Amino acid sequence: MFKGRYVHTLDAKGRLSVPSRFREILSQHREEVLILTNFDNCLAGFPSDEWELLEEKVRGLSMLQKDVRAFVRYFFSGAQECPVDRQGRILIPPSLREDAGLEKDVVLLGVANRIELWSKARWDAFYRESTENFESIAAKLSDLGV
Repeated sequence: MFKGRYVHTLDAKGRLSVPSRFREILSQHREEVLILTNFDNCLAGFPSDEWELLEEKVRGLSMLQKDVRAFVRYFFSGAQECPVDRQGRILIPPSLREDAGLEKDVVLLGVANRIELWSKARWDAFYRESTENFESIAAKLSDLGV
């Protein structure tokens, strides 16, 4: 579904242009909104249908497990619907911008069923670390049959 990496700039009002390739995918699925939430040092943006699948899976988890409760609270409490405007931009709420450290340059990643929004500084650090550990990560995935 979503793939690729793009760098765009937040405007003074906190709006971010969604890459045209991502907008094409959203329009093919008749989506005019991204649901943004906190995720792993960045923001994750889900089309509505993917969000609904995720909600369904989470409903099947045991709320008696402390880690499940913590994840659900963190992940779902930050979720906000962000419509894509006519210029192909989304307005990222201030609280989410702050949580993800988004100030000016934003890296948008297509990650299969979602879009991730990273501050450029956080992405660069993550990418360097992942590059250094790539062989180890690849070996682990191989063990999982990937």
